[in-house]
Amino acid sequence: MSPEVDSVATPNVLPGPVDVVVIGGGIVGVSTALFLQQKGFRVALCEKGVIAGEQSSRNWGWCRAMGRDAREIPLIQESLRLWKRMEGLVGHDVGFRTCGIAYPAATQDKLDAHAPWLEHSRIHQLGSRILTADELRALMPGPTGDFAGALYTPGDGRAEPARAAPAIARAVIAGGGTVLTNCAVRAVETTAGRVSGVVTESGTIAAGAVVLAGGAWSRLFCGNMDLDLPQLKVLGSVLRTAPIEGGPEISAAGSDYGFRKRADGGYSLAHGGLSTFDITPDAFRLFSAFLPALKSEHKGLKLRLSRRFVDELRQKRRWAADRVSPFEETRILDPEPDAKLLEAAMAAFRRLHPAFAAAREVQRWGGLIDVTPDAVPVISDVAALPGFFVATGFSGHGFGLGPGAGKLMAELVAGDTPVVDPTPFRFARFTDGSPITLDGGF
Repeated sequence: MSPEVDSVATPNVLPGPVDVVVIGGGIVGVSTALFLQQKGFRVALCEKGVIAGEQSSRNWGWCRAMGRDAREIPLIQESLRLWKRMEGLVGHDVGFRTCGIAYPAATQDKLDAHAPWLEHSRIHQLGSRILTADELRALMPGPTGDFAGALYTPGDGRAEPARAAPAIARAVIAGGGTVLTNCAVRAVETTAGRVSGVVTESGTIAAGAVVLAGGAWSRLFCGNMDLDLPQLKVLGSVLRTAPIEGGPEISAAGSDYGFRKRADGGYSLAHGGLSTFDITPDAFRLFSAFLPALKSEHKGLKLRLSRRFVDELRQKRRWAADRVSPFEETRILDPEPDAKLLEAAMAAFRRLHPAFAAAREVQRWGGLIDVTPDAVPVISDVAALPGFFVATGFSGHGFGLGPGAGKLMAELVAGDTPVVDPTPFRFARFTDGSPITLDGGF
């Protein structure tokens, strides 16, 4: 079942020529459109379904620097600065609060395992620290059970996934930009070897640049353009509870739970240690590219063979611009959540704190997370096609990184000095012989 998402009223009338078309109405796409617009670009954003209909409304709602891959830290720092200003930027409350995030540890060994992160924190001045058991209880009064302590970053925060991308999209519209929903882009048009526009299901939009921010659909879209984007999909499962009195303000995660207090007083809850990986045909096609990640991260994945294998085997991988695309056949990815993982998470959640003991589930949902071989996003131009840019593969980090990623992408499109070094996020790293490594973020 899809989570409830704030609606965005769109006229759905194709614009005349624009400077940039953004494909995808998730947090990264709408943020890219916003920052391009602030630079004076004429922007049209095309979303095949509804704004934030997929993973941008289905994630935990965390905005964290703690535990990031070192290559992402400058980007999340910029993103957190933008999250703090977002209400003023867009004129709507997106629910951002600096609440702090903790990783409680039941044993000293588990607590010690977090210690290497403190060097990253020191270098980037993130303020992360190790809490004693007493300090943890002061921040999260009343937890049940014994804890050795926690890794804690006070500057990390939370926001409301169902509000954020729609609020940004409304700001784009208010600024004179075009936002089209239920309008799939079928193909990118080229003239003299560079981008000249897009073909949508409703007609053509002329543009000098195109940004693909398609989330879990990005590999399929690129494949139809003869661009090989190594990307797989991982299923995240989340539930929300009814309002709970007396629960903690901070967000926290352990081996089998991860939670965030919601603006309505309930909590969003997920399993803290496992996500579900459905074996698909792309898992075999990309096996060698993802082998290092599989060796490193296999303990965090629950592998299974499901109907998705057959569904993706039957899915069109090629289509013409004048034919119905896969993006029209499936407007919104709405996978079934993993019931067993959510049941385990709810059981751990209820044991964690007296206020959670009688927690009542209201809704659950699944979402497909776009993952790259090194778990670092692609935010980059594509040298093979001038004027084409890709922002995808956020590997479960996209909501928190979204505003910063949108700002960086706008700077790349504009040719301006980028806010952070974009080198780690280049598309070409998968083909230029660069070693694909995992930093060990968590």
